[in-house]
Amino acid sequence: MMLPLAIAEKLQLLARGEQLPASRLKHAITAELITEGIISELRAGLTKVILFIPDIEAFNNFVYNRWAISNLNDYIQTLKNADATRAELVQAGSNSKAADRRTFKGFLVNSYMPIEAALNGDHITICPSPGTFQFIYDYERFIPDAEVIVIGVENAENFAFAEKQQYLFPGMKTLFVSRYPQEQSKDLIRWLQSIPNPYLHMGDYDFAGINIYLQEYKKNLGAKASFFIPDNMEQLLEQYGNKTLYDRQQLNNTGIVEEKLQQLIALIHKYKKGLEQEILLIPD
Repeated sequence: MMLPLAIAEKLQLLARGEQLPASRLKHAITAELITEGIISELRAGLTKVILFIPDIEAFNNFVYNRWAISNLNDYIQTLKNADATRAELVQAGSNSKAADRRTFKGFLVNSYMPIEAALNGDHITICPSPGTFQFIYDYERFIPDAEVIVIGVENAENFAFAEKQQYLFPGMKTLFVSRYPQEQSKDLIRWLQSIPNPYLHMGDYDFAGINIYLQEYKKNLGAKASFFIPDNMEQLLEQYGNKTLYDRQQLNNTGIVEEKLQQLIALIHKYKKGLEQEILLIPD
């Protein structure tokens, strides 16, 4: 059975950290995912059931093993293309060899200051010109200076305009890395595990952003990882927060040990709002 477009789109919402009423996902595939523990149920009142994904990595692995879909977004876009041939549909998700194919290994980096590093034992300087990034292909042999703090940026705009956020990191040597394209994210995690540099995660200040941090980074990096929260977080959340982000999302992990992250979660519940990280591009 192929994964239908309507179900794929709803699964993509769940994969992004949103929660959906079970009534919107009535399908045999949903029942299979619940049975396998990929989707979890949350009772809300006497009759309402909310669905969410507790472990995004387990979800991605299941989708690949079950339907050979390595990129759910690409699969959805292909199905939406009315002119797509049968071969393209098979290639996007089925028993296609293309599902295994990766264009590049590695990940993107950006910086608003020169960052010294070693690559294959040779000295290099990371300092992309405005409007450009650098792609690290041979990441296994890429070692930044010991004083560098690696900052993982969830949203593309924040990554692209790293220089607009230097007010947040006075006196710090910062190297920005991107979790997109998402098929490269395991390379990024492997690299972060291999270097001693601390990792600071910049994500959205909502439950979806916290879930991504906990499931993809904190789980794999442990004490070297922390979630970046600006000092004026409460003011930003109160003034610019979005109630829809709070209403549509579910926090999947309650075993959180970072004190500042616990404080952020308390603020999100206090104001019943979430906040997208693009607000940091505008200095207060």
